Formats: sequence, structure tokens, C-alpha cells
Amino acid sequence: MLIRRETASDADAIRAITTAAFAPAYPSVDVPPEAGLVDELRAGPAWLPALSLVAATPAGEIIGHVLCTRGHVGHDPVLGLGPLSVRPDQQRRGVGSALVHAVLGAADALGEPLVALLGDPAYYRRFGFELSSVYQITPPVPHWQPHFQVRVLSAYQPRLRGPFTYPEPFDRT
Repeated sequence: MLIRRETASDADAIRAITTAAFAPAYPSVDVPPEAGLVDELRAGPAWLPALSLVAATPAGEIIGHVLCTRGHVGHDPVLGLGPLSVRPDQQRRGVGSALVHAVLGAADALGEPLVALLGDPAYYRRFGFELSSVYQITPPVPHWQPHFQVRVLSAYQPRLRGPFTYPEPFDRT
């Protein structure tokens, strides 16, 4: 498997993978909101091309995708991770883990201070994520607290605390 930056020609494959990965959570809709979210993020000012990564087979077939976009803690720029999508027939094979490790490494190399996400603490703990309350960072929606997490990176400064905001397209998801 190769982890690389997304290219323009990957958009349809990413949409299909995101749709397939999130479809079980939305049995009554044709297209899960996460699939449209990726397209909206890609078209907006929070898009960071260096932090939209795909996992590809040796033959070049896209099997997973992750991205980080510009979020904020108070007025300070940070990152929001998600969605993370792996084609269902490739799940539980390390693709998602490889993508998360790669995007965290890229974010750290770019000098970003932290990455926030909404997700399962049992899954994301292995990557160094902790509940955001440990860092006095509050989620955009208060009842997310048990699942809203932060991973600090090398450029983290303890003064980063307060409310986290995702880019505007997340408000519609």
C-alpha cells in the first residue's frame, strides 16, 4: 500500500469510498452526508491539499482516504481530522491506521500544533488522541464531549484552549 497526496483524478474514487464506508450509518439515505462534506471541504477556504491523503494498492487502486482541514481553537489555527474512510472490503487490514499515522506525521512536519476530531476514543487512543477536556478545549456541540478528542503535535503551546470550531461545511453535516 502507498499513502500519497490526493490528486484531482482521485475525487470520484474518494466519493465512492466515503459513501460505501459511511452507508451503514445511514440506511435510509442514498448518499451519506460525509461524502458531500469532502466535496464541500475541497471547494472551500479550509482545504489543505497537503493533508488530503489516499491509500492506494500497488496497482494504483484507491482503497482509503483521510483529510485534515483548517479548524480553530478560539482564533488560533489548528486542524480538524475527518472524515476517515476505508473501502469496506479493505477495513480491519491496517489501512485506516496507516492513513491516520501518515496525516499526523504530515501535519507535524508542517508545524501544525494539534489535530481535533470526533470519533471513538477506543480507536483513536492508539494514535495519541486524548479527550479534549484534558487540554481545556471544548467541542462545538457540548454533548460530543465523550468522543471529542485532541492529538497535540510538536508545535503545540499550552495557551491553546477554548472552543474548537470546524470549517463551515461541517455545520451542515
